[in-house]
Amino acid sequence: MNDSAFGPQLTRHGVLFRLRAPAASHVEVMLDRCYPMRRDENGVFCVEVPGARAGARYIFRIDDEIDVPDPASRFQPEDVPGPSEVIDHAAYRWRAAGWRGRPWHETVLLETHVGTFTPQGSYRAMIDHLDHLVATGFSALELMPLADFPGRRNWGYDGVLWYAPDSVYGRPDDLKTLIDEAHLRGLMVFLDVVYNHFGPEGNYLGRYAPRFFSSAQTPWGNAIDYRVPHVRAFAIDNALAWLRDYRFDGLRLDAVHAISEPGEMSILHDLSKAVGAFAASSGRHIHLVLENDDNAARLLDPTIDPPSGCYRAQWNDDYHHAWHVLLTGETSGYYRDYPKPCEAISRALGSGFVYQGESSTHREGQPRGEASLHLPPTAFVNFLQNHDQIGNRALGDRLEALADAAAIEAALAITLLAPMPPMMFMGEEWGTTSPFPFFCNFKGDLAHAVRQGRRREYAAAYQAYGDDVPDPLDEATFKLATLDWAERDTSTGRARLALVRDLLTIRRKEIIPRLADAAFGEARVDARNHLVAHWQIGGETLIVQANLSAAKIDDEAAGTDEVGRLIWGRHGDDLKPWGVVWMVGAR
Repeated sequence: MNDSAFGPQLTRHGVLFRLRAPAASHVEVMLDRCYPMRRDENGVFCVEVPGARAGARYIFRIDDEIDVPDPASRFQPEDVPGPSEVIDHAAYRWRAAGWRGRPWHETVLLETHVGTFTPQGSYRAMIDHLDHLVATGFSALELMPLADFPGRRNWGYDGVLWYAPDSVYGRPDDLKTLIDEAHLRGLMVFLDVVYNHFGPEGNYLGRYAPRFFSSAQTPWGNAIDYRVPHVRAFAIDNALAWLRDYRFDGLRLDAVHAISEPGEMSILHDLSKAVGAFAASSGRHIHLVLENDDNAARLLDPTIDPPSGCYRAQWNDDYHHAWHVLLTGETSGYYRDYPKPCEAISRALGSGFVYQGESSTHREGQPRGEASLHLPPTAFVNFLQNHDQIGNRALGDRLEALADAAAIEAALAITLLAPMPPMMFMGEEWGTTSPFPFFCNFKGDLAHAVRQGRRREYAAAYQAYGDDVPDPLDEATFKLATLDWAERDTSTGRARLALVRDLLTIRRKEIIPRLADAAFGEARVDARNHLVAHWQIGGETLIVQANLSAAKIDDEAAGTDEVGRLIWGRHGDDLKPWGVVWMVGAR
């Protein structure tokens, strides 16, 4: 059935069931009846059930006290508390059997949430929009986490069964069909995975495998203890399962700064090595990307293919934050760290991170980040919006509701043509105004705690907007987050989409073919917010000039003599309010 050391294994005679439960005295697997399981010296319980096959549903009974799903369940047709289902991954017949992926430098990402990408909220429904992604110029579809979570609505970061794609979106073969159809169109598919915590409801590991967790704390509860070899192997095996069984082209690892590993070789290093070995043996391009508030440049190297201890790139929150301050004027929270946003944008374009060891006001003066100039630009995923930066607002409002359209379009013209791999959030390509508020489907005390926590976190917004602040537990909030595809066909939607398509067409023709050996160059911005930045790409110099303000810059104040072949805009456009010009010139 699979090459995994965890979960059920199809055999010649039936199914081998396995569960590591060192704190349990005895365990039974329940199918048509109870089958006692044998315990080995490591606390692993096993039994082979003759005649069992794919489709069988089962559950583990621990010490005659509690029934639990398989922590390595491949599918939960009745949600987290229900029985697990045996899945034969080898039975799926891939149509894009020869797909080997695409090189990292070709990446243009669209981040999506399966449940709100379409009104149907399913893997199958997403297929109908893959041609839109290709026509727009995206080369990669990224899915927010799929690991099974309790309830019918969730962002996905509360997953508790890491191997099981949530049944609310469809069956495993439906997910494979989505990926297969994407590959047939030349699209890569990435998955967001969460290895820093388990969700607050439906995780039973603490009952029968308490050493899975340490006393260290994350913002979401006890940390996972990766000093335990079995725990480390579980996470690495899970990453390989998504890449092997579903043929994802890459993984984005959520908030790795929250992984606690005192004095140990990093799980990130071991995971990258294991994925690299798998990529080499399968002959596939596989890409690993981090979200890391620590700005740890030492973890990044997009040039090593396959991975070998490092990661292709990191989501560059610095880049987003600087642009958000410039476009909206907001300076609360972590935006306090960017009091001079134009200078911060210039530094991000010129060397990657904004914070490369400097003290952070938001972090009470603690230093943040590492020097990143030595890295290629392709080590940084740049974006103006993502699920966090929209949904972690009280109203879930998008940039379109906060900033001037001309300013947004200037930011897009810079972001989509810069050498860094760009990412957009679903609907951003046509400037949707659909909000993306936080939503979940917890019950009882946990639901109350989530609701009260949001009220404390966004007290000022609740005071200002009252009942207009979406309740995360209300189904109406989930529906509010559903993408409105009709907006794409409005006059403003068509105009914005045409702009994005034009920019990504230029990126495909002029930028991507030259990115293999891209390097940072000089970037500067003057007192009038006139930006000039250079990069070395393909033996030539890529140049952007832009006016990062709503005021016209006179020719003398601009003081630039940049010359090159125009690929976007016209000479002098950068002097206009929010004007942007791109050129390619001799090195």
